[in-house]
Amino acid sequence: MIGKRPRRAKAAPVLSEDEIALFRQAVADVRPLRGLNRIRPTQQRPWPEPRPASLDEQPEAAAGLSDNIPWYDNLDSGAELVFRRPGLSHQILKNLRRGHWQIQSEIDLHGHTSDEARQQLALFLNECRHFGLRCVRVIHGKGLCSKNREPVLKFKTANWLMQRDDVLAFCQAKPAEGGGGALIVLLRAAGRMG
Repeated sequence: MIGKRPRRAKAAPVLSEDEIALFRQAVADVRPLRGLNRIRPTQQRPWPEPRPASLDEQPEAAAGLSDNIPWYDNLDSGAELVFRRPGLSHQILKNLRRGHWQIQSEIDLHGHTSDEARQQLALFLNECRHFGLRCVRVIHGKGLCSKNREPVLKFKTANWLMQRDDVLAFCQAKPAEGGGGALIVLLRAAGRMG
């Protein structure tokens, strides 16, 4: 998952003698409260689960995701990719296209080989399931820098997503969200697998 950089601690301001005296004058009448009216939490927070440092530590994450794309030859490279799991309402895909669900996380697969991208996507979707995320963006790129300017990851990513039981639907992102270089993916709610 994409994290934010930690903020750097700001240096403590240097106070003048006048400012220190003014502060001491302002808090001169302060008295400590009597008793400790603190409530101790009844549950301890769970320990964080360590995340593997490299892809080699979780080779099974992408196991079962095939690169075989039987429908690939029938699609134009500019074709819009959409998918809805059989049995789901057409309204789900309409809502996904309209931005009904807020995008909760994203992964960018630019610059990865096919094998690396498959592994990263599998790890990302597993994390999303673990944290109960429902709507995510998968950026696969438009293939402008690849051999023959073909969007290889575009079709492979769609294929891998269709093979996952936790993926309910996906559609091409709006132009402001990545357009033909990204997919908006709706995931099954946690606890509703099978």
